[in-house]
Amino acid sequence: MKNPWISYTLLRLGMFFLIFVVLLQFEFNPFFAAIIAAVVSFAISLVFLDRQRKAMSETVANKLTRNSAGSYDDVESDLENEILDSEAEAHQDDSGSDQDSKP
Repeated sequence: MKNPWISYTLLRLGMFFLIFVVLLQFEFNPFFAAIIAAVVSFAISLVFLDRQRKAMSETVANKLTRNSAGSYDDVESDLENEILDSEAEAHQDDSGSDQDSKP
């Protein structure tokens, strides 16, 4: 998967539910099965999901990196701002042409 947030989250949830279902098959109390599944899946993720966790932390670090001006570089936000600005300009052009045609 391209998004490390999705892959890491799905792997963690998958491990939790797999362990939870196995514990329920052994007739554990659902409350204690959930606690045990959470602790065991957390421990397994610390050992085996290191690569996914590093990729996720890199995306967070890249998102929060400041540029030389001291502000955050956010490509997605810049793209969104450009789209909104172009829509606003188009809307102003449309409303301006309506005003010119009125007597």
